[in-house]
Amino acid sequence: MKKTTAYFKKAKEEGKKLSMLTAYDYSTAKLEDAAGIDGILIGDSLGNVIMGLEDTISVTMEDMIHHSAAVARGAKNTLIVCDMPFMSYQVSPQDALVNAGRLMKEGRANAVKLEGGQEVAQTIRTIVDAGIPVMAHLGLTPQSINAFGGYKVQGKSEAAAQKLLDDARAVEKAGAFALVLECVPATLAAKITQALSIPTIGIGAGAGCDGQILVYQDMLGMFSDYTPKFVQRYANIGAIMTEAFEAYISDVQSGSFPKPEQSYKMDDSVIDKLY
Repeated sequence: MKKTTAYFKKAKEEGKKLSMLTAYDYSTAKLEDAAGIDGILIGDSLGNVIMGLEDTISVTMEDMIHHSAAVARGAKNTLIVCDMPFMSYQVSPQDALVNAGRLMKEGRANAVKLEGGQEVAQTIRTIVDAGIPVMAHLGLTPQSINAFGGYKVQGKSEAAAQKLLDDARAVEKAGAFALVLECVPATLAAKITQALSIPTIGIGAGAGCDGQILVYQDMLGMFSDYTPKFVQRYANIGAIMTEAFEAYISDVQSGSFPKPEQSYKMDDSVIDKLY
């Protein structure tokens, strides 16, 4: 059966850990779906790992819609969550609602994700009231990287930790069905998880969260520009791909590919009649 926000709520109630990964294309989404992943995020991280950008700021609504629709065609059983890109929800709750609606209608997402706490609570409420599920995101929020001054762990001081806890309660009250915690000290993430009735999904936030998410290129060794501390590599697919590419190049250059069995045939008498 199709996994929904209700599935996420029930998992929290029953103490079942949730697993999420990113995906940006049909083929990857289909593989993750077949593996039984609970949720797929079409993250604005596509700016980094797909488009080669230095950050997520330049990712557009059109980018997100394009990739979300591709993922939706491949994943039939998992919950599909699509990031709202930078400046698609910060101007006003009404603009945010229109853009969230586009991600659902054109991008075929099941839910949207946006960054921020108390300052976006009204925006979350407006979107949720229109029947669109919202996943919140606190801690290291990449769209605010220029304000943070770099990729840094968030919530380490008493004041910062209290603000994260207050923000978490605010987004829950506003109607978010789940909360991503990124680059947050494990003990703080665990406290926030215990304080909420909605599931927390950690990325660099320790094992005390209700679930985890990773960028799939990170966990498969396909993205080598940098590797965050919180990444666990489950396979080195990047090296395997490079070896395969090199073998292909060698076979083409030597003439050993394609072989006769990989080629199409025709009647030689036709060739003989050509002039």
